[in-house]
Amino acid sequence: MIESRSNFSRRMLIRLIVLGAVVAVALVANYQFINELYLKNQQTPVGMLVNGAILVVFALGLIKIITSLSWYMQEEVALVRFVRQFSSDPEKLMKGVNAKSVIARRHATIQKLSEQHARINHSALAATLQADESARTSFTRYVSNILILTGVFGTIVSLSVALVGASNLLDSAQDSSSMGLIIHGMSTALSTTITAILCYLFYGYFYLKLSDAQTHFLSGVEEVTSVYLLPQYSRDSESMLHEVSGLIHGLREAAQGMRVIQQEYAEAGTRLNSVAAELGQQMQGVSTSVDGIKTLLRQGFRLPGNDD
Repeated sequence: MIESRSNFSRRMLIRLIVLGAVVAVALVANYQFINELYLKNQQTPVGMLVNGAILVVFALGLIKIITSLSWYMQEEVALVRFVRQFSSDPEKLMKGVNAKSVIARRHATIQKLSEQHARINHSALAATLQADESARTSFTRYVSNILILTGVFGTIVSLSVALVGASNLLDSAQDSSSMGLIIHGMSTALSTTITAILCYLFYGYFYLKLSDAQTHFLSGVEEVTSVYLLPQYSRDSESMLHEVSGLIHGLREAAQGMRVIQQEYAEAGTRLNSVAAELGQQMQGVSTSVDGIKTLLRQGFRLPGNDD
């Protein structure tokens, strides 16, 4: 499961760049419409100021999303490398892993607690990391909350400009510039609303993906902590019970193996006794045959016997 998390932030970052390029091409292709809506016949700088402010907020939030995704991409690589080296080469556990990475700091914290024989509270470590990462994305969350409100603010300001034009038109029915100011205010209200909505749609999608990347990374860290670090360093009563139960299970298996070996030894001893009995019988037969041969030789060669 850890391997599947290694490229999540990278995929989101590539998706953002590709989609951003597509939007840029679409804007260039529709430059004439954008020029008519945003730039031409602007009687006041209200529209440009409000739309510019919306774009600045959008750009700052997008830059923060890109930097955060880049940071999570590096952390995911460090996490996967840590797991690989933990399983394959524990002696070079931190090789290539940044000492300031989250998993390196988590490992150092758990190792220090284990050396001090202190209880390792996994829930407290997870809550602390969650709080730190929540602070990391606070600005992007703030931009997501206010981006649509900037469009509402632009609409209100533009309607105020339109009301000023309507007031001037009521004061002087012959003033044609007041009618133009009313139209300008309505047009500005429309343009700021469009800008805010489009920016919010683009930004909101990647803000959600940033939240997903954060969730994937944090769950990966907690999974590594539970599966790899706590079994090695935890010394609380629960872990000791698990170790004792594991030892008892191992002793049961060893006792069962010893019973099997003892039974095999008993069977081997029985077979050895039967072989020894057969060998004794065979040796007795050989001895009888040798005595018969000696007797025949004495009789054939007329040799004196042992009793002569």
